[in-house]
Amino acid sequence: MSISSPDYSIVMPAYNEAAYLGRTLKAAKDAQNHFPDRTGEIIVVDNNSTDQTADIAKSFGATVIFEPVNQISKARNRGAKAAKGKYLIFLDADSILSGQLLGKTLELLDSGKIAGGGTLLDDSGTKIFKIKLLIWFWNFISRFRNLAAGLYLFCLRQTWQDIGGFDETVYIAEELIFSKHLKTWAKKHNMKFCILDIRIQTSWRKYKWFSYKTIVFSLVLGWFFKKNKDKCRLWYERSIVQKPNQ
Repeated sequence: MSISSPDYSIVMPAYNEAAYLGRTLKAAKDAQNHFPDRTGEIIVVDNNSTDQTADIAKSFGATVIFEPVNQISKARNRGAKAAKGKYLIFLDADSILSGQLLGKTLELLDSGKIAGGGTLLDDSGTKIFKIKLLIWFWNFISRFRNLAAGLYLFCLRQTWQDIGGFDETVYIAEELIFSKHLKTWAKKHNMKFCILDIRIQTSWRKYKWFSYKTIVFSLVLGWFFKKNKDKCRLWYERSIVQKPNQ
């Protein structure tokens, strides 16, 4: 790693994210400004978008990488391959990174004791009880099973390389598979994988676009059909009218 390389790289897979990407990039830039002594880069992986995703990313000074195959795991790996930082932070394009979360992430990775991890989800963006219940359930699973949600996952670059990146045979749940491999790597190297309690906000847009029944059905059966893109459509469909303020 050269002297000029950044400390960390924030990698955002983005497929038709024009409605949310600007807000996410602004928050990420603000978080970075909390740590002027640290060098970081933002990489947006344009995953074959048909909207203004790439233009918005460039307007914020992000490095834009193109990945033609519309698959989340491929997009994550494409961004990681282009990243120059010794730490990798994977952030969804509709999620809000705070300075507190970024700072804690860097602190843990600096310690030499943590190989990677994730954080819990913030349910304050919705008032619907059924959605809050699903978020609570995931947070419980995340803590109990020590698994990271895909909207925020961090690790050492060396760890990502040794593991072989995200599993490109699946269309969903790649972050769960990666978490399991990361934990195994950490144990072998006398390190740990951790889930933070600094909750991250996201748009919860799928709960606006799809029925509650569709979401629950997809979450329950998704693991069994994770290699079939047609069965994983909920993770790849986008609304063309949805706006962040709605």
